[in-house]
Amino acid sequence: MIHTEAFQQYVHSPAFLDPLGLPPGTDIPFASLGQGEYNANFRFRHPATGQDLVLRVNTGSQMHLPDQIAYEFFALTNLLPTGRTPRPLFYDDSRAILPYGALVMTWLPGRHLRYEEDMGAAAAILADIHALPVPENTRLLRPDRPAESIYQECLDMAGRYLAWEGADKTARRLLETLIREVGRLPLGEPSPAPPAIVSTELNSGNFLINPGERSYLVDWEKPLVSEPAQDLGHFLAPTTTFWKTDVILSPANIGDFLRRYATAVGGRFDLRSLAERLPLYFTVTCLRGVSWCAMAAVEYAQPGRVLTNADTQVKLGQYLSEDFLEHILETYVRRDFLRGVAL
Repeated sequence: MIHTEAFQQYVHSPAFLDPLGLPPGTDIPFASLGQGEYNANFRFRHPATGQDLVLRVNTGSQMHLPDQIAYEFFALTNLLPTGRTPRPLFYDDSRAILPYGALVMTWLPGRHLRYEEDMGAAAAILADIHALPVPENTRLLRPDRPAESIYQECLDMAGRYLAWEGADKTARRLLETLIREVGRLPLGEPSPAPPAIVSTELNSGNFLINPGERSYLVDWEKPLVSEPAQDLGHFLAPTTTFWKTDVILSPANIGDFLRRYATAVGGRFDLRSLAERLPLYFTVTCLRGVSWCAMAAVEYAQPGRVLTNADTQVKLGQYLSEDFLEHILETYVRRDFLRGVAL
């Protein structure tokens, strides 16, 4: 957990108060806004302006970056023209008081996405983000072969579980089979799709939906310059939809979403390669979902983890169960699940 004493010392320090234009001794109430596996978020109100803000405290990097919080700050700076993401105010990666990176950004309203009723809003959000021209000076990473990069990430994450003495034998066997079969896909083929900033983290809890008004996407921990199909494959894959809900989308659900997305894009960029590239990302994302869970199971078994999440622990057991892994293998890897789905 994040130690209260260090947190209080930090939020009363010049490192935090000066960028907000607040004098020494200012006391600000904070409310927990939820946490993930590597970030804790706190909502507060600026005493002078009345603006609602978020303090995000980062405890680790899934991307193995030494400057994770700076990476997220500059990603949000790039994304500001979309009007779909928080506005970053400042970041502090000194770790002089609080031993973690910190970022302050605007708070945005909204509830989590409901797959049964909010797919149109999600399509509009993603279309606006993917249509943003990638800034020439962006600091975001740009893998040459994004699908192959995801697969290599899967090998790294799953490898920790496969080498772990606490690994379940059945889960280990099925994970090895998934790795072998997904590895046969044309992961290294270049893409003709236009480059775009992609989130890579599109579970339902990262959408802030305001029916009839503007909706948003938050948690920009792992953005890349890649192709839109990477985000869409991640958004639609069962390993994503089932993470925060109990929803698994049907081919009809996916086809409906893709038509909404194409309408929202409205010709702002070329979609001709999407039908070819989406199945590739959809399948490798399924492997990534269970590989991440395998890695997280090892991490959760170690003492001293800074952040833990009870819901995550439950899902780890579900994702690494024989039934779920068999379902992923037979339904989404050995079958062309998206056959017949078209824009």
